[in-house]
Amino acid sequence: MSVTELLSLLRRRGWIVVLAAILAAASALIFSRLQPTVYQSTIVVSVTPSRPDLGLAEASIRLLRNYVSYIHTRTFAQQVIDARQLDLTPDDLLGNVTIDSDESRLIVQIDVRNQNGDLANDIAAAWANAFVSWRNDENAKVRREDQVDAAIIDAPKYALYSPRTTINVLAGGILGALLGAVVVFVLEYFAAAYVRTRQDLERGLGLPVLAALPTGAERGAQAAERRRVDEARSGAIR
Repeated sequence: MSVTELLSLLRRRGWIVVLAAILAAASALIFSRLQPTVYQSTIVVSVTPSRPDLGLAEASIRLLRNYVSYIHTRTFAQQVIDARQLDLTPDDLLGNVTIDSDESRLIVQIDVRNQNGDLANDIAAAWANAFVSWRNDENAKVRREDQVDAAIIDAPKYALYSPRTTINVLAGGILGALLGAVVVFVLEYFAAAYVRTRQDLERGLGLPVLAALPTGAERGAQAAERRRVDEARSGAIR
């Protein structure tokens, strides 16, 4: 497709792409406005061996995933519910909590989602404190040189989790434009089966068009022009 044909296509069909993008972006905006606001609080717990021993450090790394599995349970969730007097079930609370470990930094990260940012902070702090308390209890059972300590690095802080209105609107606009482009492609595909101009015929046959029969409108315009010329000549003769 030449540049001229592409520009012609944009003039004829470009409004479809623009309209589809606007409608999709507006729909994404309305959808985002209807969603409840949810915040996510994050707290990080450092897990370190009590002495700089390679074997103990390696053991701590291997135990990180076990720690995550242990504290991401209904039992731990119930401890947090009891500590904060929450009107939730353990399963409901676990559904809004994500816990993961980073072996390269020897940390456990706890993420809590809630519509109340301050409450999300409280839950995250309670979960981290319960984890630290559990590690202290476990450390009391072994010698100091074999202990693995857990400590909260910083206070929890919440941020907006959803809806991401700007991202949703941009994504909706892009998807809408792509959908509009698909519609234009389909329309052009079916329109290609019809010959509407001399250029269409030349492109299809690969041969130049030497002459063409005028359409009904063109014949009418030519007849009107001839009558006008004849009337002008008759007036000039008189």
